[in-house]
Amino acid sequence: MRMGHVFFIVLAAALISGHAFSQSTPELLSVKAIWEQGEHNAFTDLIYFSDRWFCVFREATGHVKGNGTIRIISSVDGEAWESTGLLSEEGIDLRDPKICLTADNRLTITMGGSLYKDGHLLNRRPRVSFSSQGNEWTAPSPICEDGDWLWRTTWHKGTAYGVAYSGPVAEKDEWELHLKSSEDGLIWRELTKLEVTGKPNETTLRFQADGTMMALIRREAGTRNAWFGLSQPPYTRWEFKELEYNIGGPNFLLLPDGSMIAAGRRYEPEVKTALGPLTTEHYAPVLELPSGGDTSYPGLVWHDELLWVSYYASHEGKSKIYLAKIKL
Repeated sequence: MRMGHVFFIVLAAALISGHAFSQSTPELLSVKAIWEQGEHNAFTDLIYFSDRWFCVFREATGHVKGNGTIRIISSVDGEAWESTGLLSEEGIDLRDPKICLTADNRLTITMGGSLYKDGHLLNRRPRVSFSSQGNEWTAPSPICEDGDWLWRTTWHKGTAYGVAYSGPVAEKDEWELHLKSSEDGLIWRELTKLEVTGKPNETTLRFQADGTMMALIRREAGTRNAWFGLSQPPYTRWEFKELEYNIGGPNFLLLPDGSMIAAGRRYEPEVKTALGPLTTEHYAPVLELPSGGDTSYPGLVWHDELLWVSYYASHEGKSKIYLAKIKL
């Protein structure tokens, strides 16, 4: 048996066994709409920083094409929210913002930047913006390469990591995933190509305390089921397992007890934003959030013994930003 397979089996056993959350059902304590001022409000992320909540998302006229800007809103208690920033770039559609902390304790937002002409996608390149306190932001700066989409960045021990995917700027039978790293969030270098089939794209990375990198990957072809990957430093060799569900806008967290929770768009029997326990080999959405229609892209934060979830949905008419509190 290859050593990589041994590593996957050992770590999988550790993550599957003996965790309190994996034996309980999540309970939705509350949910409320926190923003609806934009014409189309979507693609959220969430962070708790310096005793404040920050939620980021895209405002535009519709789900795709053309005129997206990135709104940043903030709250002390998660109840009353105010706008603290709006990122825009002339002629560029900004979307899918992801917010996190850098190694020097600044807030950073990575986002896609797409160029359209007459409704057709011509090119794209990721952007990044920084803020020391969350109320003043740098102008979006291009990063990586033309055609890349660095969907989410995760910092670990002073280094930022993210997975860039190639499709669908050019029509291809297969899309590519490339694991990248950066010391400053601006200059990125490739670590390895991830051998994932089925038009892989949106990828969330998390880390075990021992440095093991974990990846939850959305796929658009074949079975379309998500893949889960594991790798040890220097993160150039990976082992992957196919999960049972297709997950749109995938996000997951490693919880204090060592278990994992994942959330995203569930497609069957109807489209909902849902969440449930995740292991290295299985995912089971067990709690539907009030949602429907155009929905998903949850932000996840574990805070005060609760799971806080930002997401967007259009079940009440126009798409709005929601915040849910969940007991695990």
